[in-house]
Amino acid sequence: MQEALMNSLPLDPPRLAKFSDAYMNNGVAQSAGLAMSKHSLSDISFDAIKAGGVTHVFSNTIETMPVTNQKSSGRCWIFAGLNLFRETIGKKHNLDNFELSQNYVAFWDKFEKINFFLESVSGMPDCDIDDRTLVYLLQTGINDGGQWDMLVNVVKKYGLVTKAAMQETYASSNSGVMNGFINSKLREYCSGLRKLGKKGSAKSIREYKDAALSEMYAFLCMSMGRPPERFDFEAVDKDKNFICERDLTPLSFYEKYIGGSLDEYVSVIHAPSASKPFYKTYTVKYLGNVAEGARILYLNIDLPEFKELARKQMLDGELIWFGSDCGKYGERESGVWDDGLYDYKRSTGITLNLTKGEKLDYRESAMSHAMVLTGANFTGSGSVNRWKIENSWGDANGQKGYFICSDSWFDEYVYQLVINKKYLSAKMLKTLEKAPVELNPWDPMGSLAVCGR
Repeated sequence: MQEALMNSLPLDPPRLAKFSDAYMNNGVAQSAGLAMSKHSLSDISFDAIKAGGVTHVFSNTIETMPVTNQKSSGRCWIFAGLNLFRETIGKKHNLDNFELSQNYVAFWDKFEKINFFLESVSGMPDCDIDDRTLVYLLQTGINDGGQWDMLVNVVKKYGLVTKAAMQETYASSNSGVMNGFINSKLREYCSGLRKLGKKGSAKSIREYKDAALSEMYAFLCMSMGRPPERFDFEAVDKDKNFICERDLTPLSFYEKYIGGSLDEYVSVIHAPSASKPFYKTYTVKYLGNVAEGARILYLNIDLPEFKELARKQMLDGELIWFGSDCGKYGERESGVWDDGLYDYKRSTGITLNLTKGEKLDYRESAMSHAMVLTGANFTGSGSVNRWKIENSWGDANGQKGYFICSDSWFDEYVYQLVINKKYLSAKMLKTLEKAPVELNPWDPMGSLAVCGR
């Protein structure tokens, strides 16, 4: 590498003068420089006319409850999933507003992730300390992010409770410091496990893990509260009738209202990358929470089929959990995502030309946020030109917290849909039977579980 740099062209005075002259003769760049001295690039590139054309009106909308608020945490995938589940319970009991405890699911997710981490690193006692996988695991630690299959694993094992049964705490809503403390301890535990792995017995390693888990369980209880073992479900329906179910367990509540229906859903992705051929299934190494649970599984398909699955499920009145890159071309106050929202070429003269697949390969884009599709606007030809989104950022932005994305933004920045298997073609179902290709832990398909927003 150093030899290659030695043979490269230096940034010498003649070359620097050439670049400077080109800038001074570029009227667009000069104008942008004046504007950016007082404003951000996004502000000077914002296309108000384009934004005004993406309106919060839809031909097909599924009625849903008021939005939730994950606050300063990365639990979007949990909020999106529980927003789906609560609609099932709400319809059964004619409720206009109701929440399941996101804190309860997050508690068990974190505890399972801690165990998953300890099990992972205890199997690596002899690898070099700068081994890329070990370094990745140590740098990543555990965090708030997750995936659909991880949500399914947790609720199948631990069930669900109402929000009244396990309320939010400061740490559950503002998780940064808590996560940092846990990760400091995990690195310490990793050091201890590597030492024991070189000279300790299997019994001493198990005892060390159990002590670590006991310590972390107590810390999670301090931070998030102790999960209830039994609770009462109480609510008042739209007709003012009082509903009460006494002495439920989290699992009995889950099995009564959700149960085996989760087995009918699968994650389909659109990842048009050369490294991920269509009509194959994929998993991500070292990505998960419940050690004995199902692995992360994605079915990669092309864009027309990907969108047709969304269209079919939406037309049947069924909500869709989805993963996207929410950091691209969004305007939070109005609640709009549209890839035409910012005209960088007009403001700077510079174009951005990576394809969707190249954005994944070159780390320009990746899944960062999970939400719920609740509506679509169908044109006369039957295609969709915009989608309605239930977000989990509170009700201060968008339409009382509901957002919108253009169909072109959907094409570029939506990567994952959770779809009922009944909508899959015979070829897709057959592909699900094949063993998945294992992706590296740092593959962008695992990013939502690392940086959920």
